[in-house]
Amino acid sequence: MRIGIIGFGRLGQLLTRYMVKDAHVTVYDTLFEDKEKAPALIEKANKWGAKFASLQETCDQQIVIPVVPISVFEQVIHSIKDYLPENCLVADVCSVKEYPLEIMKKHLPLSVSILGTHPMFGPDSASRTVFGTKIVLCPTRLPESTFENIKTYLESHGMKVIETTPEQHDKQISHSLLLSHLLGRALVDFGAKDLEIDTLGYRRLMKIIETAKNDSWQLFDDMNKYNRHAREMRGQFMQTLNEIYTRLDQ
Repeated sequence: MRIGIIGFGRLGQLLTRYMVKDAHVTVYDTLFEDKEKAPALIEKANKWGAKFASLQETCDQQIVIPVVPISVFEQVIHSIKDYLPENCLVADVCSVKEYPLEIMKKHLPLSVSILGTHPMFGPDSASRTVFGTKIVLCPTRLPESTFENIKTYLESHGMKVIETTPEQHDKQISHSLLLSHLLGRALVDFGAKDLEIDTLGYRRLMKIIETAKNDSWQLFDDMNKYNRHAREMRGQFMQTLNEIYTRLDQ
């Protein structure tokens, strides 16, 4: 199997490190064109057994995975559409699903298969293994046999596969991932920190802060901007907080 990964950030590096065990992996990142940053990144890719290549060569694979910010996703898809071979599969890993799948259906030729995915793990939670993690799959435009092969492959590595629609994914993720990130960002700005006198519940809150700090503001902003259910969730949550505040102040 030949896989091309576009984007060699924290998640791109994590996927590369695991996928080289089962496939020939080619990677590309715009940072590879930076003379100062490129040598260290190329050395890391080569160390893991992946091949650094141009964008065009990275797209000339059986499976292509864009691992890029949601805000530049359409730009990237538009830039690679003419490099993709017939019958290849493009699978996104965005934390929203409706938007990227609409973009891929809009720009990619019908000869290219499309699969929406959302790994429910990241560089922190899956640094040692993906066994026991979850991954969401939204089959969009691909042969049933291809989808079943991918599902079987993921399950063979101990992952729980959740098959759903893009809309259901975005609704649920707005009340899980987005809510936890909202709490984490609020706690960071509030100045919450480790204390000698604490509780187990408080220490669990500190874990949320770690996740919020390690993920970029751009990721947090994109998750909220491109998930059409996010604003409603934030409004409901803030209304609930205000109601509790009012009750306590009576």
